[in-house]
Amino acid sequence: MKQDIKDLIHTGLQTLVSQGQLELTELPEPQLDRTKDASHGDFATNVAMVLAKLARTKPRDLAQRLVEALPESPLVDKVEIAGPGFVNFFLAEGAHRSVVPQILTAGHAYGRSDIGAGKRVQVEFVSANPTGPLHVGHGRGAAYGAVVADLLAAVGFEVHREYYVNDAGRQMDILGTSVWLRYLELCGEELRFPSNGYKGDYVWDIAATLHREHGDAYRVEVEQVFADLPLDASIEGEPQDQAGDKEAHIDGLIAAAKRLLGDNRYRYVFELGLNTILDDIREDLSQFGIDYQEWYSERSLTESGAVNKAIERLRESGHIYEQKGALWFRSTDFGDEKDRVVVRDNGQSTYFASDIAYHMDKLERGFDRVIDIWGADHHGYIPRVKAALQALGDEADKLEVLLVQFAILYRGGEKAQMSTRSGEFVTLRELRKEVGRDAARFFYVMRRCEQHLDFDLDLAKSESSDNPVYYVQYAHARVCSVLRQAAEKGMIVDPTPGTTNLERLTEPHEEALLRTLIRYPEVVESAALKAEPHQVTQYLRELANDFHTYYNAHQFLVDDGVLRDARIKLILAVRQVLRNGLGLIGVSSPESM
Repeated sequence: MKQDIKDLIHTGLQTLVSQGQLELTELPEPQLDRTKDASHGDFATNVAMVLAKLARTKPRDLAQRLVEALPESPLVDKVEIAGPGFVNFFLAEGAHRSVVPQILTAGHAYGRSDIGAGKRVQVEFVSANPTGPLHVGHGRGAAYGAVVADLLAAVGFEVHREYYVNDAGRQMDILGTSVWLRYLELCGEELRFPSNGYKGDYVWDIAATLHREHGDAYRVEVEQVFADLPLDASIEGEPQDQAGDKEAHIDGLIAAAKRLLGDNRYRYVFELGLNTILDDIREDLSQFGIDYQEWYSERSLTESGAVNKAIERLRESGHIYEQKGALWFRSTDFGDEKDRVVVRDNGQSTYFASDIAYHMDKLERGFDRVIDIWGADHHGYIPRVKAALQALGDEADKLEVLLVQFAILYRGGEKAQMSTRSGEFVTLRELRKEVGRDAARFFYVMRRCEQHLDFDLDLAKSESSDNPVYYVQYAHARVCSVLRQAAEKGMIVDPTPGTTNLERLTEPHEEALLRTLIRYPEVVESAALKAEPHQVTQYLRELANDFHTYYNAHQFLVDDGVLRDARIKLILAVRQVLRNGLGLIGVSSPESM
């Protein structure tokens, strides 16, 4: 409907150009909005005010010319000029009914479009370090990223979903060392576990696998492991005022593990930890309805020479300098708060250097747009990444970073603790088992990504109208129930998408439903282009409310066959749009509840 009105405006502008009343080499996309006040019609455009200067006339005068140039349309009852030059469109009586056959004809495709024109978009999301299972905090980024990707695909973009695997660096070494220390305990060694090692039960499980499959082959006497290490004053049982450096302590343990095990054995423990957790993450996300086209390895950037290539490009352009044996990137030249190290004085490249190389590679792969979805705590990282792309001579504007705020889980009114290091967290898998995938996916995208999310477990599990996902799914199930009742009564349901009998849809509740159904393609387009999945959940709640209100006020399986046919066609359209919308956010459409 909205596009039909836009087409009328476009045709009217073309007429003005052909008549010499408007000088334009390229017609703009007219802005058309739904009116908030019914007295102003159904749609309004400000195109006359935008183009008045080019037409060298007053906005109201140009609006009048446009109105006179508009072609006739059975959809439009009248057009009025308002205020400084708005053009208001009033739809003809019954125009909204045409949406029913449109929906029934299009089916799954209703709401989808090709406005993306096949442009390639990469969406990178989750990308949690494989140092532990995904927890409920990761779940929000997962659900949000997946829906953003699916929305973009729904409006015609070619979407590439990617997970960046941080399979290199200090955090992975801490994981590998944590696994080995737990293994030593299983071998009978007694030790004080480092305060900033990974302590979750999953570390014990990986260590148990190592011990079960290899016995004492990786055992080293604990005295050799802890010999000459800096103290860790944070370890339970140590005097808290005793001098110590927990970071130096864990780094010493990592060095000891590498030295005592040797390259091959240390690499085996490292890979066992990495692959076990990464397989777990893959399974978790797949069960959550999320699959990727690519799992991109951080290590591959070093192995392929991409990191060195990025640093050399920065050096050649004069954006790298050396200080105290380290290489620094002049990110302050591009608005960052301070320069950043890319190669440490020990010759090791930094995580930031890998990130520069990764984003350089993204743009080299030819994506028209690159979307990174990060946790809100990474907001300070955005300027330095964009600075690096600018320094490389790449199009930094192609990179868009969307920040997702934390999700705080509540059970019985109590806040759940979250710490991957300590092992005190609720995993995404546990959440999915407790409330179900549907509730988790729906709740995660109900708010703007930049807003904090309080996830109420008790509400998510409740079977009441207060639970939004239950409320929406119940609307779909109710339609299916009506159709089953019709079949049981031997009533014939005509599923063909014709306009026959739809003129009988005259009740206010029916008009409200029709107006809501028409809005669905606009909602999908807006949600996709603005990366705002919450628009879809809000719309679905509105549609469900309109349907439940209609259901409670009217009978569908009436004796009047013509009226019955019209109402069944309407609720079939409702069912289809509910299915389409729920599908876009990764939620099922149950036929009974």
